[in-house]
Amino acid sequence: VQLQASGGGLVQPGGSLRLACAASGLSLTNYAVGWFRQAPGKEREGISCITPDDASTKYTDSVKGRFTMSRDNAKNTVYLQINNLKPEDTAVYYCATDYLVIPQSCPLKFYEYDLWGQGTLVTVSS
Repeated sequence: VQLQASGGGLVQPGGSLRLACAASGLSLTNYAVGWFRQAPGKEREGISCITPDDASTKYTDSVKGRFTMSRDNAKNTVYLQINNLKPEDTAVYYCATDYLVIPQSCPLKFYEYDLWGQGTLVTVSS
């Protein structure tokens, strides 16, 4: 059972990236999935999540309007579309699943999540 995050890279300010979180050994459709990021010297920050039933997504204020989370059940993959990237978005981005299934709910606290991917680095610089 594992999650594999990918899609990071070096991008100029204002650019876009699409991060992917692919699962093996479990079906992501059954769980809330969250995206988190951690910049050097900072705590891990919850930035978005999607509920187990795809009823809704949630975003932290700093990314609202720029980040969009979606799920492709056929590919067992969750995506994070990141637009209008800013230097302060530079961080390692992680995806994770919460084994505690609460319909129409997903947390943004990292300690609520159980299974983590390895992270993918996003660097925003000119």
